Amino acid sequence: MEALVSLAPVLAPLFGMLGALGGAWLVYRQNKKNTEATAVRNLTDGFTSLLEQQRASTDQTMERMATLEAKYDTLERRVEHLQEEQRQWRRWKAAAVEYIHDLRDLVRGTLRSPAPEPPAEIAADIERRDLQ
Repeated sequence: MEALVSLAPVLAPLFGMLGALGGAWLVYRQNKKNTEATAVRNLTDGFTSLLEQQRASTDQTMERMATLEAKYDTLERRVEHLQEEQRQWRRWKAAAVEYIHDLRDLVRGTLRSPAPEPPAEIAADIERRDLQ
């Protein structure tokens, strides 16, 4: 026991130093844990934010695509309608030219004189029919 008491002036600072080093190591370890946890949290938050931005961008792109598809469908229906109108006008024009020819033949046969000249608007169509 006397040996321990005689070593007290040496052992007290030694144990104090070991306590201080142990405490410093515990503080360092806690700070390292907190730093790593913060880094992981920041990394996770960054990826979450990136994913949310990507989802928003994808949603916006899909919305734009849907809008463009709807506009395309509308335009396609309009083009089909105009094409059908154009076909009807062509059929009407062909029928009108045929009717005019029948009337000219009738006038030539009945009056035994030449038919009057057609108006300038339809003269080319009638001449084309005469050449066929």
